[in-house]
Amino acid sequence: MASLNVGNLGEYLREQRRNAQLSLRQLADAAGVSNPYLSQIERGLRKPSAEVLQQVAKALRISAETLYVRAGILDEQERDELETRAVILADPSINERQKQVLLQIYESFRKENGLETAGAADASKGTAQDTSADGPRTADEPGDAGPNTN
Repeated sequence: MASLNVGNLGEYLREQRRNAQLSLRQLADAAGVSNPYLSQIERGLRKPSAEVLQQVAKALRISAETLYVRAGILDEQERDELETRAVILADPSINERQKQVLLQIYESFRKENGLETAGAADASKGTAQDTSADGPRTADEPGDAGPNTN
């Protein structure tokens, strides 16, 4: 993992706050952190924890993973994988079973391409791997990417 680059993070946070048209005080209140602490983060004087970054990201309505990358907590490849999983899991137009099948397909393609799924078990709480042997699928459920084994 990269070392913390809080100056770059602070500049990015300030830019995002201004784009959201929030004052420092408004963002601090929305994120549940003190105004002076947030100011120190923006000026590159403090290294925020992942929890604080998550709170700030939620208040700004941006990806926490993006802030983790900026802070050097997460690398770019891990972020991309986590964001892909998050988008699939957050999609209201598909049901939970369909989400898990999509995650399985995503994992199989990554493995096929030689990419490890570093956060696979954590990101999906282990359910993506556990759904392959859960019995036959009905006609309205999507199959997996491979041949039908039922």
